Amino acid sequence: METTVLKKIWLSPPHMGTNEEVYVQEAFDTNWIAPLGPNVQQFETAIEEFIGKDIHSACLVSGTAAIHLGLQLLGVNRGDEVICQSFTFAASANPIAYLGASPVFVDSERETWNMSPELMEEAIIDGIHRGKKPKAIIPVHLYGMPYKIDEIHAIANKYDIPILEDSAEALGSSYKGQMCGSFGEIGILSFNGNKIITTSGGGAMLCKSKSLKEKAVFLSTQARDNAPHYQHSHIGYNYRMSNVVAGIGRGQMEVLKDRVKARRRNFEYYKRYLSDLGGISFLEEPEGTYCNRWLTCILTPSFEIREQLRLALENENIESRPLWKPMHLQPVFEGYKSHETGVSEELFNTGLCLPSGSSMEIEDLERICKIIKNKFQ
Repeated sequence: METTVLKKIWLSPPHMGTNEEVYVQEAFDTNWIAPLGPNVQQFETAIEEFIGKDIHSACLVSGTAAIHLGLQLLGVNRGDEVICQSFTFAASANPIAYLGASPVFVDSERETWNMSPELMEEAIIDGIHRGKKPKAIIPVHLYGMPYKIDEIHAIANKYDIPILEDSAEALGSSYKGQMCGSFGEIGILSFNGNKIITTSGGGAMLCKSKSLKEKAVFLSTQARDNAPHYQHSHIGYNYRMSNVVAGIGRGQMEVLKDRVKARRRNFEYYKRYLSDLGGISFLEEPEGTYCNRWLTCILTPSFEIREQLRLALENENIESRPLWKPMHLQPVFEGYKSHETGVSEELFNTGLCLPSGSSMEIEDLERICKIIKNKFQ
């Protein structure tokens, strides 16, 4: 007897458009296989035109690399402290350790699930009292939801601390009509395979000046001095995006608005068919925010119910995932300073990311909702 294999539904798979192959083929046809070339330049231009606000972009191998270089350009050195949102992926915090600095983790508020302005100021004051004024702040637009931009930036300005804006999950999100990634001294994007658009891997640094972009490009290409021979006066990195990969990015930028539209459709479908279930809630958009809905996330009444739903979906060949485990609870960051109220720990214990790919069909959404509803009957 043949066993029927259920169609796999992934959490957030890549979704190609029409011209990605065309631009990659151009790189092969013109032999622009080396790291730089026309695709990189045009991908950067497309990002800059989309973000606006006179932003300059530098395409790199990952969002993590962008955070690493960004912190370095903001003057973070060994022994410094950097305030970092605790409720995030490890890539937000790891680059702090790359530089020999120490993260100070700040818990979330409930309205956006992002960094609490009150706890952030508490962390700043504590650092100043210890003679360790933070050198930078890394707030995150988690799951594409803009953080409390007005409050966070007002406090950062009050203490004259630069913000590195982690927009890895927020390409296409905005606040009061301004695109995420353009608010901080430096912003970063990610084009990892599960993001709203992808280059298979890759990221970008967003800068407010051409000179800062030029410094980022210099450091990302092994910091080679302007000389006929290989001469280096600074430590550099092999962080520049290749021309081949950038070809994928060019094609993806052409369909970005459609991808955001599809992700938001997914959210609205889940909300329409699951909101009547007792105990399930959704993260809503505060006034002035526009979320790309990179992932649709739900909160359940308890850890036990969250796990029942996750395992029920897994048994039907459907990928879902708990919300990020906070950094202050991660073994690798044990012992680092943190300011928490238990909000992100509660979100981690009860929250679940549902499949949110922009290529999902209505039948996929129906199938997922039916499984979840059956667990509540």
